Amino acid sequence: MTGEKHTQVVIVGGGQAGLAVGYHLRRQGLDFVILDADPAPGGAWQHMWDSLHLFSPAEHSSLPGRLMPAQTGTPYPDAGHVVDYLTDYEKRYDLPVQHGSRVEAVRRDADQLLVEADSGTWRARAVISATGTWSRPFLPAVPGRGLFIGRQLHTVDYRSPGDFAGQRVVVVGGGNSGAQIAADLALDGHVEVTWVTQRPPRILPDDIDGRALFDVATARRRALDAGRSDTGGIASLGDIVAVPPVRAARDAGLLDAKPMFTRLTADGVQWSNGTHAEADAVIWCTGFRPALAHLAPLGLRGPRGHIPTVGTRAVGEPRLHLLGYGDWTGPASATLIGVGRPARDAARDIAQSLSG
Repeated sequence: MTGEKHTQVVIVGGGQAGLAVGYHLRRQGLDFVILDADPAPGGAWQHMWDSLHLFSPAEHSSLPGRLMPAQTGTPYPDAGHVVDYLTDYEKRYDLPVQHGSRVEAVRRDADQLLVEADSGTWRARAVISATGTWSRPFLPAVPGRGLFIGRQLHTVDYRSPGDFAGQRVVVVGGGNSGAQIAADLALDGHVEVTWVTQRPPRILPDDIDGRALFDVATARRRALDAGRSDTGGIASLGDIVAVPPVRAARDAGLLDAKPMFTRLTADGVQWSNGTHAEADAVIWCTGFRPALAHLAPLGLRGPRGHIPTVGTRAVGEPRLHLLGYGDWTGPASATLIGVGRPARDAARDIAQSLSG
């Protein structure tokens, strides 16, 4: 096909996972390109809400080869600091990222994979999908969702309490995003917040941060790989990291979660006992799904929308690797600190397969 470009490896996604595996592919001496839909560096971090901070100190939030510098005034860097770090990382290692290049499909074509992007088509002997989940927010099918006349937002739409001054806001979700956004709104003092969770929220002990969670996730993966019993991993400890704003709101008695409501009404939410709360906005902090639409032509989707893998390699297409989507593509691989090891393993695996 006229205008096709050739390389050994195409990485789809230029966030933390794409950059980490790019670092390791460079060390393996492979030719590769990184196609990233965002027009600027920083991955999903450039789209986070204003008050978001990492779960871990900078020294425990680094990609391979380059420690994240500390941020002045806080042990837990904010999202803007992470964007600066990823931007510097991309430049420091001269990684071949083509920003503003959205991949639409990956197809088989004889002994190669064809990667079709809006910027052109690439032929490659291996593809690494590292698109994450941020672009696929999940909204549950709750009765009455279409009746509610107020604003409905997802985590991806939230920016700051100033957007809700003087309003009544229902925050739905018992994970980190739900707790942090509920705390952010409650501490502002100008928003009436109702926090709703599917089950009673479980806040981790104050001394547990991202480094400890990575160690727990790694120990679980090793136990499972060795055929030992499941330790339960992070889920056995709790759901919410007690970052400073969450601690402050908790200690002030502002994080009193209510059980999940049964339906939305035109002007609010209603519980099974008939109790009703008026609301101007509902923020759905209900998670994400893997952004894998570009891989649909390969026909690999398995249970829960995941593609079955051994390590990072797709079971049904050995030329495809998936990286950074969660524990199913490597322990804590959706985190800055956790993605380095599976990125290294994927690069080594690809280098070995291409040398044969």
